[in-house]
Amino acid sequence: MGDRARFERDGDVGVVVIDDPPLNLFGSELSAALVEALGEAEGAGIRALVIRAEGNVFTGGADVNVFDGLTPEAAEDFVAQLLQLAHRVEDLPFPTIACVHGLCLTAGFELSLACDMIWAAESAQFGLVEIVIGATPLMGGTQRVAERAGPARARELVMSGGLYPAETLERWNVINRVLPDDELLQKTMRFAERLAAGPTAANAATKRVVRSVLDEGVRGADARMAEIAMPLFASEDLKGAVRSFLEEGPGNARFEGH
Repeated sequence: MGDRARFERDGDVGVVVIDDPPLNLFGSELSAALVEALGEAEGAGIRALVIRAEGNVFTGGADVNVFDGLTPEAAEDFVAQLLQLAHRVEDLPFPTIACVHGLCLTAGFELSLACDMIWAAESAQFGLVEIVIGATPLMGGTQRVAERAGPARARELVMSGGLYPAETLERWNVINRVLPDDELLQKTMRFAERLAAGPTAANAATKRVVRSVLDEGVRGADARMAEIAMPLFASEDLKGAVRSFLEEGPGNARFEGH
């Protein structure tokens, strides 16, 4: 099972690699392997995570065989499992980046949208193309595109079933960065290393603040600031960084992740 997706480590950066050739299709086995790899990532003490894929495509999308004969009752359980996978990525307490090349469809696109950021190759193409089987995205893709790009863009992307180039989705604020194909992995990893060298607890707090804004609005996030941010003042990273700033000036602090 773990061969279809695996966890690797590069210093404080973890990497979940999708490797289920030829198309990295999302079926029950790949989904289970991803859950296993994410579990390893959670317990590894890493401080940032990159999700990438081997092969010519990030993913050709969902394995349509899964839907053949699927009853509404079985579909309910299936959707719950998919959403649990997306939530697991979103709830990780460190920064996450999807590093996307080639084609990125349906469930793989939705997995990317669960990450904090998406970095994509110039040649990458994205689509939520579930209309080809008469479905709507099941893993939260519609709502996460709406969250990033607004409801009109989400309706267009999903209802058209089209393929969208990375450049367009960067302009829509769905994607953070678009890079030359041959530079994508190196630059994504370099940025992940920068994030991993930062204050881990503060990054986790930032994730919670952003989530609060999206769920509860600006004033709702304001109301949660004490709960979210005040524990940072007990962290060794904040105490040490304040001392470093006062004694050596800005930019010299070293963060240990606690």
